[in-house]
Amino acid sequence: MKSEKEIQQILPPPPAHMVGDGFRVHNFFPHGYNIDQRRMSPFFLLDYNAKMEFPPKDEPRGVGVHPHRGFETVTIAYHGKVAHHDSKGNQGVIEEGDIQWMTAASGILHKEYHEVGFSRKGGPFQMVQLWINLPAKDKMSPPAYQAITNAQIAKYEIPGNKGTIEVIAGEFAGVKGTAHTFTPIEMYNMRLKDKTEIAFDLPEDYNTGILVVEGSVLVNGKEVAPVDNFILFKNVGTHISLRAEKESTLLVLSGQPIKEPLVAYGPFLMNTKEEILQAYNDFNAGKFGHLED
Repeated sequence: MKSEKEIQQILPPPPAHMVGDGFRVHNFFPHGYNIDQRRMSPFFLLDYNAKMEFPPKDEPRGVGVHPHRGFETVTIAYHGKVAHHDSKGNQGVIEEGDIQWMTAASGILHKEYHEVGFSRKGGPFQMVQLWINLPAKDKMSPPAYQAITNAQIAKYEIPGNKGTIEVIAGEFAGVKGTAHTFTPIEMYNMRLKDKTEIAFDLPEDYNTGILVVEGSVLVNGKEVAPVDNFILFKNVGTHISLRAEKESTLLVLSGQPIKEPLVAYGPFLMNTKEEILQAYNDFNAGKFGHLED
């Protein structure tokens, strides 16, 4: 019999704060609940813009030009549209169901704004942004960009027309994920119809959490996690069972931890303080490229 992956805690959304003027986020980690940075490694940060209405605005809201080094940013859109530009010439718009996966690695400048048409019209907005750490050997790799539309995401259809598992990374029931990752990561959007039951296994040593984006879900037949809550699992057991209490969307995050020193400061994730200082020196010297605000 498979051993159950035990729930450590079901966390309600911490107080929201603004990132720029376009993203009202609940930071579940590392700051919202002061979760040790190793506890969800390789995921370093989870910012969740719960569903809200933005009124129309001629000048798009967002975050101006800023640098990153040493990790990847992953933006997942559930409602609304976001435009991205970076100093390597990558640009695009993500909308409902799409994903933007940017590898900052050795250094990049980027900016993110509400897409012009969405901004002028206004409407519901809901996004997730993750920071995913890179191992030391890959931190100075060339920057890269994966623009993943919903149509490109590999999908597993739950038998009986009970929902869809969007396999963003890793593998689910033989369906291999779309995104390239530097370390082993399982990342799924589970879109479950009312009363759908699903069970799956994840490695015991993987750090695992589930964000309830829509609906509510019964976990392991024991605890109900409502909308906008984050389920943090212990590194005990492998088997997770879920039952949608109503139509639900769940973001499953699970990954092999990176067991290396980590120094985080501002927009940089490196292994030593010296590397942080070097990142600032390189940024100030213009080595991250150029991007108009």
